[in-house]
Amino acid sequence: MASTVLKAILRIMGTSALTAWIFVAAPYAWMNRINEMLGMGTLPDTPVVGYLARSNSALYAMLGGLFWVLSLDLPRYRPVLSYLGVGMGLLGAALLAVDYGEGMPLLWILWEGPFLMAVGATVHLLSRRLPDDPS
Repeated sequence: MASTVLKAILRIMGTSALTAWIFVAAPYAWMNRINEMLGMGTLPDTPVVGYLARSNSALYAMLGGLFWVLSLDLPRYRPVLSYLGVGMGLLGAALLAVDYGEGMPLLWILWEGPFLMAVGATVHLLSRRLPDDPS
């Protein structure tokens, strides 16, 4: 059961993260509209904002692909999955602090960090229940 649930989590998270590729090349107008819909005003049209949004999107997409690769052989990647779970949990805690400190919308603050912490803990705990790699 641990492997079935872990595989599903990795593939759902991976597929979601892969959609970030859209924003590597999305027009500024799309990103600005989303920013406005979130109630955060006009997105600054500066090189550093564009760079951070697009490079972060590329990083998320790359991680999405990695999640899929990891899901293909859970016992083999057990140590990586354990690390990934702990890392996601720590990233979630950091993002909770960053989101609050930067004044992100309340729903964003209550969702992003805690969600990553919960998924990270789940990935870590489930990875510990996997059988050892037979090789």
